[in-house]
Formats: sequence, structure tokens, C-alpha cells
Amino acid sequence: MVGSKDTGDAGAGLHTAPIVPVILSGGAGSRLWPVSRGSFPKQFWPLLSDRTLLQETALRGQGQGLANPIVICNGEHRFIIAEQLRDAGVQDARIVLEPAGRNSAPAITAAAFIVAEQNPDAVLWVMAADAAIEDVPKLQVALEHAVLAARKGYVVTFGMTPTRPETGYGYIAQGGSIDGLPGVYEVSRFVEKPDRDKAAAFLAQGGYLWNSGMFVVRAATFLAEIKRYEPALYTYVQEAVEKRKTDMDFERLDPESFCKSPDISVDYAVAERTDMAAVVPGNFGWSDVGSWDTLWDLGKKDAQGNVLHGNVVVHDVSQSYVRTDGMLAAVLGVDNLIVVATQDAILVASKDRAQDVKTLVQTLKNNNRPEVDMHRLTYRPWGHYEALTEGHRFQVKKIVVKPGEKLSLQKHYHRAEHWVVVEGTALVTREDEQVIVRENESIYLPLGSLHRLENPGRIPVTLIEVQSGPYLDEDDIVRVEDMYSRTV
Repeated sequence: MVGSKDTGDAGAGLHTAPIVPVILSGGAGSRLWPVSRGSFPKQFWPLLSDRTLLQETALRGQGQGLANPIVICNGEHRFIIAEQLRDAGVQDARIVLEPAGRNSAPAITAAAFIVAEQNPDAVLWVMAADAAIEDVPKLQVALEHAVLAARKGYVVTFGMTPTRPETGYGYIAQGGSIDGLPGVYEVSRFVEKPDRDKAAAFLAQGGYLWNSGMFVVRAATFLAEIKRYEPALYTYVQEAVEKRKTDMDFERLDPESFCKSPDISVDYAVAERTDMAAVVPGNFGWSDVGSWDTLWDLGKKDAQGNVLHGNVVVHDVSQSYVRTDGMLAAVLGVDNLIVVATQDAILVASKDRAQDVKTLVQTLKNNNRPEVDMHRLTYRPWGHYEALTEGHRFQVKKIVVKPGEKLSLQKHYHRAEHWVVVEGTALVTREDEQVIVRENESIYLPLGSLHRLENPGRIPVTLIEVQSGPYLDEDDIVRVEDMYSRTV
């Protein structure tokens, strides 16, 4: 047994201070391409249930003793996050927008400063938006142990008991138990993602845990450790928080200050340097859902060991993961494969090479392939649009506008548009006139004309948009007025 550490009296309300879930929603999840992409990454997909990973994470952060969550995210994803939280019944979440991705340490520091404004003794429960937990009651028990340690000044992480020689996770070497804190242990060291031989040795030796990336720590403790080890980060993020602005229901960190912060993970900034590191071992079925072979591990398998999603037909196939978002995927006479089909891309890979999908995505990026970041279906705060077909000087899209929403007042310098309403009723502004366009009616918007579409009804408006002109990219748009405060 090793003696427990304590930072002393941290305030009269230390042991009753709230626990604040902090959800980090960043990254593109490139190992789950072609489903996960920059514009709509893996945390926004229902990969394991009828809820998205973000929704499952947020719902785990609901309950007695837990405060309203804080979500730290990319500004481009703010409306997706707000809608998904609303659909899941998660109320009063604070959505904080990063002007640029600066890794996990600046994001957590921003959350700590915001929480400390109300109560520096509050305990942050930091978790990624894209992880899966199979046994939530066991997680809650582990959280109770972690909170007790955090209130004594520890920076606590959860270490998962390994079940295989995984090379996609970092590891934690578990140290001795801590007096007065049941279920909590010191951290001997953190280990980078190992190769397969080293991972197998860790599994055989025992005493090594997967690093879950979840942290439990008092706001004041975390800020003190950041100030100690990364003073520049502390200063710039503090400025970014102090200068933040409210935008609708969102909080925007100051871009100039935040972008000066070092780009560094919480592991490198604090966890691997602090002398207050502690770990709570757990076996509650955690996974970072980081690759297709992980989804095969977690999925419900048929008699041949296959995990099948969507419009799939297989024959003489075993130990494979096959997923399609629409088109028929017919697979014959193979085993140990990953086959994933979306509307505009197909991935075929050996299940043993699932970690290397990230390398393939980098190759696509080097070749300037738009499929790296964009789906054919693109979400907007007012609804979504889907690219149907395109050719020389024309493009056709399907647009869906939610009730009560409206597009920006805009114009284009290089294209004209023709809108055909196929469902619902649209109110269209065209220059100085307003026109009601009903089902099976259409309206023409000449090049350069100022226009807007809104849905005044109670059902979605669906229309077919035909664009024509010499340049049809999305950056040919001049927004004159926008209820969502977008500039591009």
C-alpha cells in the first residue's frame, strides 16, 4: 500500500461540489472511413445501437449528482450536436466551440476554466464523444471511486483490463493501491501504443491496462497542473475563455488567443508528467470504437461469425464485417474481410489491416479526393442536402428544410438555380418578391439574384435543386443575412 496524497482544504463545498461531464467531440475518426469523415465523423453515427455514439455518451452523463454537460467541439458541428442532444432528451448542455483543433489539453483546460468560474472544486468527468460502454452500472461504480480520488487532488484515469494484444491503444502500468481510496491505484508509467509483440507481452505479464482516455479531476487541480507544466497553454486558453462570445446557444472561444495555444494532448501535457496520477481499473466493456475490426468485435454475429448491417447478402463468408448504407452488398467466398459501402465509396480490406485504413485515408487526402471529408449527404442547421448527380455545367441536389427553418438570404455569381418542390410548401424570397411554392410547382432563380427559401409549415419541405453555370462549388455563395451567424 502507498500513502494517499491530498492537496489540503480545497473549499468548504469540496465533498458536495458537482460532477460535470465534459464531452470532447473532435477528430475525424479516419480509421472508420468511408462512414466517418470530417464533415460527419463517427460520433454522429448510430454504429452500435439506434442512438449515435454522442447520444450514448451524453446519456451516460445524466443522473443524480451530475451537472449539465459541457461539450467541446468544432464550430462546424455545432448544429449537429445541438440537434442530436435535443433528440436524446439531454437538456441544457453547454456547447463550447473551438475556433481550431488544438488537441485535448487546450479543450479540457477551456472546460476547466469555464467550470471554475462557478465552482473550482467541481469535478470534471472528461470523456470522448465516440467511445462505447457495455456495462454502465460498473462504470458508475468506477466513477464513484474516481471522484473520491479526484477530490483528494488526484488526476484520475480509467484503465481497462486488456482482453487481447491490442496495438491501437496506449497502456498504463498499474502501481500500488492507495490508502483510503478503494479501487484506486498509482500509475507506474504510461506506455505509447505498442507493436503486436510488446502488446502480447503486456497481456501475458499482467499489470497493464488499456488507457481509456477518460479523466476525472477537480477543475482547480487540473488548472494548477496545466499552469505548472504548460504555462503558455494556461495563459492563452484563459484569455480565450475570458474573451469568449455568446452565439445563439453556443459559446465561442476567442480565436486569436486559442489558436496561440500549444497543440498538445492531455497525456503529454499533464497525465504523463504529474505526480498526482492515479488509475481506476475497470472491466465495463469500454471501447474507443476506433476501427472496423472493433465494430466486428462488438457486433452481433451470425453462425459464421459475420457482422452484417444493411442490405447485405452473403454466401460462404465467415468472420467478416459487411455494412452498406443503401445499395445491395453481395459477398461470396471470402473470410476475415471488411466490406463497407456508402453512397459514394466502397472499402474492402483484410480485417487484420483495419488499423491501416488511416494510412489509406491519408493517401486519398494526398490525392485531394473530396470523399475524405465530405459525404454526398451534407447536414446544415436548417436540414440537409444530398448530391444526386452532376455533369458539365450542371448539378442536381435534393434539399430538405425542417419546419420553421430557413436558408440564408444569398446570391451566387456563377450559377442559376431551379427549385422544384416535391413535398411541403416553401416560401421563397426572390429579390423584392415573396412567392409561395407548393408541391409540384417550381421557381427559377437567375444568376446573381438575391434569394432565400424558408419552411413556414409543419412538415419538412423537400425540393429538387438544379444548378447550372460554369462554377458550381459551395464557396460560390454570398450570404447577406443568416439566422445561424454563418459567414461561409
